[in-house]
Amino acid sequence: MSQYASLNLPLLHAGKVRELYALPDPDRMLMVATDNVSAFDFVLDSLIPDKGVVLTQLSLWWFGQLAGLIPNHIVEADVPAAVTRRAVVVEKLRMVPVEAVARGYLTGSGWAEYQQTGTVCGVTLPAGLHDGSRLARPIFTPARKAPLGEHDENVTYEQMCEFVGEETGEKIRDATIAIYEHAEPIARERGIVLADTKFEFGLRGDGTLVLADEVLTPDSSRFWDADAYASGRLVSFDKQYLRDWLVHDSGWDRSGGTPPPPLPDEVVAATRQRYLDAYRRLTGRELDLG
Repeated sequence: MSQYASLNLPLLHAGKVRELYALPDPDRMLMVATDNVSAFDFVLDSLIPDKGVVLTQLSLWWFGQLAGLIPNHIVEADVPAAVTRRAVVVEKLRMVPVEAVARGYLTGSGWAEYQQTGTVCGVTLPAGLHDGSRLARPIFTPARKAPLGEHDENVTYEQMCEFVGEETGEKIRDATIAIYEHAEPIARERGIVLADTKFEFGLRGDGTLVLADEVLTPDSSRFWDADAYASGRLVSFDKQYLRDWLVHDSGWDRSGGTPPPPLPDEVVAATRQRYLDAYRRLTGRELDLG
């Protein structure tokens, strides 16, 4: 059952973190960010308090920073009291089934692929890079979105164009790189390295490409402390801390197909603080939790 059944609105879709509700206007939806957290394609049993508020409020801040660069799906933030600050009213769009990833630094799955092939999603990179290397220019590495609980599939740009069309594919690639190049210096000025990030896009009826879902949050991005990076360390302000605990400290066997264990209170608290710290660093203010 939805966490927000008291809204008395028809639930259209429940994803890993967000829930979409129907509104009287058929062209609008209520998008609610829950406190769920996912890792390795599992939604964990543990919640991260206030996480949904961070995601929504930070996305709204970034949409403001990106104003004029690309249309977005936000209609208004005047929402029912039960979901205030964690929900927004958005346009209904025809979503493109692509995770549009911009990488300005080599790490994560890109680093793993590079070690084997010297490429990331078909993009050839120079030899001699290491985990955390800054790339000469950001690269676009798309993934085909999979159903809930399944792995998204990394694809090349050419493969993406086969299922979204060349015109839409070019628009998505260009918008993804443009957003990253606009956002990266903003984050760096505030002491955060934007290593990589993913976006989702939808299409209006007239074919206009629209930035949707969340944008440049600790869920959708890798944020590193800039001072630590300058000294050769990768210190995260995102859910990498939680992933690291699951892999190295929890005793969970990822290959066994069983769900991850519940998070200890200290891991929940530390993850929550990283999300709040990312919001504070980027916006320059403490999050109003109401």
